[in-house]
Amino acid sequence: MKKTEGSLVGERYRLDQPIGRGRAGIVWLAFDTMLHRTVAAKPTYLDPERDPDEARRIALDEAKRAMQVVHPSAVTVYDALQDGDDVWLVMEYVPSRNMADFLAEHGTLTPEQAGYLGAALGAALASAHGSGVIHGAVEPGNVLLADDGGVKLTDIGIHGGKPNPAYLAPEVKRGGEPTVASDAYALGATLFEAVEGAPPFGPEGEDDPVVPSRSGPLTAALEKLLRSEPDLRPTLGDTVAALRAVSKGRQAGFVPPTAPAMPTVPLMPRPPRVPPANAATRVPVTADPAPSSMRIALWAVAALVVVLAVIAVLVL
Repeated sequence: MKKTEGSLVGERYRLDQPIGRGRAGIVWLAFDTMLHRTVAAKPTYLDPERDPDEARRIALDEAKRAMQVVHPSAVTVYDALQDGDDVWLVMEYVPSRNMADFLAEHGTLTPEQAGYLGAALGAALASAHGSGVIHGAVEPGNVLLADDGGVKLTDIGIHGGKPNPAYLAPEVKRGGEPTVASDAYALGATLFEAVEGAPPFGPEGEDDPVVPSRSGPLTAALEKLLRSEPDLRPTLGDTVAALRAVSKGRQAGFVPPTAPAMPTVPLMPRPPRVPPANAATRVPVTADPAPSSMRIALWAVAALVVVLAVIAVLVL
């Protein structure tokens, strides 16, 4: 049954107004009548080539995994439920516009802006990977530029149809499963378009490589993320550090972390040496300086010797 304004999803979420369109239908601004908060709600993509019940089960499983990802730069999934023949996602509402629309209207970003954006997205991806969730479809359409200046990655782990080939890693195009390394590649392709105005290998990902001309200090980071061999791509931890450097106007560099400084340990006084029980007792010998009167007498004798010597010389 098609949902309209005022309809309830799962007898809990009231659909107020459309705010966008996803691959499976309209994205709604909705209201959670139980918790009294504004949310976003949308139907998920169901694979038409699968049995409908199986497709719904897969969609619910993906949504439950996505609910495990909690990060400031990731859209939080609050709930997933079946309503009629559809599976609905209920998510954090973020007043924003997606990056694809922004770039189409305003053109490219500076390397510093892309570095800031990429560091936030890379941190969100690293958090998802730490929860065992692969995004699988990082692209400008899944990046939200929030009205408050923040950035949010959406649809983490939600495979809503066929991903855009322009941002897929070579191994995924060949039929491989998405991995941590392929998410890193997709992040690089997304940032490449942000600064160069086009994906690195054209809109279908099969054209001659686009020669970067605007990426400046971001170039080294992009080249490493877009390596064809997955094992040669940098970790997201190194990537985030490099992109943060670019966002502050510095050259991106991938260097091994320095060893932590050794803690300072205060020196303890050395305990006195205790002689063995069978050792002979030794009496320490100390230099006893001569008393003051003895030193005066010695100086007087020396002076007298000098005077007598001088008299003898004069007599002679």
